[in-house]
Amino acid sequence: MPHDEGLAELLREDLAEVAQLREIAMFGGLCFTTQGHMICGTFRDHVLYRVGKSAMATALALPHTDRMRMGARTMGGFVTLGAPDVADDALRARLTAMALDFVATLDPK
Repeated sequence: MPHDEGLAELLREDLAEVAQLREIAMFGGLCFTTQGHMICGTFRDHVLYRVGKSAMATALALPHTDRMRMGARTMGGFVTLGAPDVADDALRARLTAMALDFVATLDPK
């Protein structure tokens, strides 16, 4: 299943000011990275955000978020937001900020 171009475009707009932003096709979706680290991406009809394990509880307390699952495996440090809820600009901005804050703690690759 190809990625949802509408979701990808929203993420491009949210990340327009990010330095060294790259888009990489991954797992049938689209991954957005900076300095070699994933920030967020599209996966099926969801957006996923890499908020880091220490911010999981805060991210999951936000409305409409869930743990990222691939099959039976839960991906630590990642949360998802379903397509209908991606329209909430404030929620998307909060999750994007959390992901960017986490990635800023990582050494560039």
